[in-house]
Amino acid sequence: MADLPQSADDVKAIVSERNIRFIRFWFTDILGQLKSFSINVAELDDAFEGGMGFDGSSITGFNAIEESDMIAMPDPRTFAILPFQVDGQVACRLICDVHHPDGRPYQGDPRWVLKKNLAKIEAKGYTMYTGPELEYFYVKSPHDATLLDDAGYFDLVDDDLGTELRQKTMAALGSMGIVVECGHHEVAPSQHEIDLRYTDALTMADQVMTYRYLVREIARRNNVHATFMPKPIFGENGSGMHVHQSIFNGSSNLMYEKGAPFHLSKFARNYTAGVLKHSRELVAITNQWVNSYKRLVPGYEAPAYLAWGQKNRSALIRVPMYKPGNEKATRIEVRFPDPAANPYLAFAVLLCAGMAGVDGKYDLRPPLEEDVFHLSTEQRKKLNVEELPGSLDEAVKLLEKSTLVRQCLGDHVFNKFIENKRIEWDKFRIQVTKYELERYLPMI
Repeated sequence: MADLPQSADDVKAIVSERNIRFIRFWFTDILGQLKSFSINVAELDDAFEGGMGFDGSSITGFNAIEESDMIAMPDPRTFAILPFQVDGQVACRLICDVHHPDGRPYQGDPRWVLKKNLAKIEAKGYTMYTGPELEYFYVKSPHDATLLDDAGYFDLVDDDLGTELRQKTMAALGSMGIVVECGHHEVAPSQHEIDLRYTDALTMADQVMTYRYLVREIARRNNVHATFMPKPIFGENGSGMHVHQSIFNGSSNLMYEKGAPFHLSKFARNYTAGVLKHSRELVAITNQWVNSYKRLVPGYEAPAYLAWGQKNRSALIRVPMYKPGNEKATRIEVRFPDPAANPYLAFAVLLCAGMAGVDGKYDLRPPLEEDVFHLSTEQRKKLNVEELPGSLDEAVKLLEKSTLVRQCLGDHVFNKFIENKRIEWDKFRIQVTKYELERYLPMI
């Protein structure tokens, strides 16, 4: 947006005008958990000049203690004033890139991973645009999953606290320069969605981090809890992050071709084929938690099978209907990621998979418009429809063998991510669950 800060001088002028005393610096660990520290306004000149040092040894996925010195380098284009005060003071934030002390980008920084991969297509004149749809639940507290309502898809619930919180969040996002298209109640009770206007992938990843922060913080300030957990409630739909994406060359949408089936260009078909082909090996990145695979099961609107179509919402990838005269809206919707993913890494691996399809000229299989969930195992086998991994363990095993994802993320993030997920799986598999106690204790 033209009226947002574009330079360090722009930021310093706003800070002075608004009498801002403290600035929050944001960055993420490899899991997409938001990290932050605050600096005094007197340090802002030095911060823009050479960054602010911090100890990265305790940040998940960063270096061990012997190489722990890091620099947070603020990106002035990410400056925004938060929509609430902290201790009576105007609060603002800057999103940072993480560097080595000598100024080199730090290979463990997820934001750098995305920037690195975007630079490859930008060298060709291309831009990746994304428009994710993040779903989430409101529950009573972090330790009590009692839902706030019993409403359903698009239900109008005027006096509902969840509706009030969603509208407050939409207003807060708008106040920070993030364009909101719409918000609505989702299918499951107490489940909501706010859709952001598509923008370039790096800006959108920053906006996703802000979106998640505001949803949770506004809920906290109203004495409830918001969760992006993929499957918090047994027997109800889980929460997804459907990622709409397209690639442009200047103002030209490379996904569009007049007269082609579904108005998809050869570029778009190759790109879609790439995402389909590599989905099994990258799903550990887009669906990174043990709980993620309790969402990716038949019957709850989450895709589990490798297929694509236009009207088929059980497919892994959907092509939204073309609106005449709106060529720029031609895109694909990747439906399997969930909202608890690290958006920087998720967008990066989707881009790498798609561009592998373009560079390798992958053929796109025919569309499937049948509800895949209702096909028998033999029917799916006959149609050569594969399944996504059924657990984090299976997904990580596929990830470990992936040359594409290793090259996309770089060795550091690739190895640290797998190490972290192996620890998570090992902790999970030795747990004795409530289900096991209720099922087996009376019986054996």
